[in-house]
Amino acid sequence: MTADEAKVLKTLVKQQAVTTETISSDFIQFKHLDFLSNDIKSTGKLSFKSPNLIKWAYVTPFAYSVLFKNETLFIDNEGEKSNVDVGSSKLFKQLNSLITNSIKGDMFNADEFSVTYFKKEDKSEVHFAPKDQNFSKFIKTFQITYNHKGAVTEVKMVEPSDDYTQIIFTNRVVNKKISDEVFAH
Repeated sequence: MTADEAKVLKTLVKQQAVTTETISSDFIQFKHLDFLSNDIKSTGKLSFKSPNLIKWAYVTPFAYSVLFKNETLFIDNEGEKSNVDVGSSKLFKQLNSLITNSIKGDMFNADEFSVTYFKKEDKSEVHFAPKDQNFSKFIKTFQITYNHKGAVTEVKMVEPSDDYTQIIFTNRVVNKKISDEVFAH
């Protein structure tokens, strides 16, 4: 992608991110582990409410949800609930910020990432490599695919081992009211 094309994309994505209050989307997640012959496939629903409420509700192959709220991670594993206080963890704060910004699509912080731009058919793909050495032990690159409107259609987190988690978003609805009950724990 040319520098001018990258600049246009960044502007488009930042405009989207600033005006996004809520996102609701179905997703398909593939977990690729080198030692398995087939990727592990999960499906579910993502709910996001600005500034940083995020819920991943997995439907298949089993019911499982993860809620990021008030520096706490709430987990519901088929009715078995637990929570983890992650407010004091710098790494978790970075991860939570990364997840929030990737959902909104706004990760263009040159201080935190080395950023590379690509054209991918009718979409744009941007690779974000963490500059923080501690963080890069967990994430090699974060790859985000954007449609022509600057909305996120796919997120791929590549680990240093080259195993990865790929999330494809479908039926994305932006700025439609999401009930507070969705984020209850």
